[in-house]
Amino acid sequence: MEKKRVFKTGALRDTEKNKIDYEGHISPIVLQAFGEYMDKHRTMKDGSIRESDNWQKGVDKNVYIKSATRHFMDLWLEHRGYKSRDGLEDALMGLLFNTMGYIYEIKRSSLKRKEGNKHV
Repeated sequence: MEKKRVFKTGALRDTEKNKIDYEGHISPIVLQAFGEYMDKHRTMKDGSIRESDNWQKGVDKNVYIKSATRHFMDLWLEHRGYKSRDGLEDALMGLLFNTMGYIYEIKRSSLKRKEGNKHV
């Protein structure tokens, strides 16, 4: 029998045992900086503004890997004390975005395959 948490108010909750601690695995200051980076890059060269979730429509993984490599090179340059295209934080945020996008494409493809199997 699983234990329950009882609060002073009388409210009951189950324990946190076997639950993923998402809040502990992420940082609000990093997510805030990432959101600001992403918002800054919504503006296209022609001046139009793309939707914040535009990337979730699908981007080829080859595009993500090439962009991630450029951002990695910027990170590496900065790490070695050299100047990069847009500085250390942009290099890290660009790498984070491309990594997230690449993972998103893998997960999305995997979910589509699973959903496709349900209808067999």
